[in-house]
Amino acid sequence: MAVKAYLEAIMTIDPKDRAAATNVYNAYRQPFLDDIEGALTKELLVRDEDVQVIHGFDSMDHAKAYLESDLFTQNVAPALSPLWAASPDLRFYEVA
Repeated sequence: MAVKAYLEAIMTIDPKDRAAATNVYNAYRQPFLDDIEGALTKELLVRDEDVQVIHGFDSMDHAKAYLESDLFTQNVAPALSPLWAASPDLRFYEVA
């Protein structure tokens, strides 16, 4: 199945906290792929200015629904929120 929509989470995380953020990514990557409806890909991108997670989905509806899932609301967000130096910037994209 092809990726039809993306959720990009752009997070400002201090360099000293990036290893902890990577650990969160690694802990929840496979459960995301296995348990979230429509989830197809998940990639971690680290730049000097921020950390990004790119989530690929089979539809925009599934991309938006992820932010309301138990995995996100009860695990991922609570684990990452202490590491955020600013509120994350969440962006949705549809594949043209």
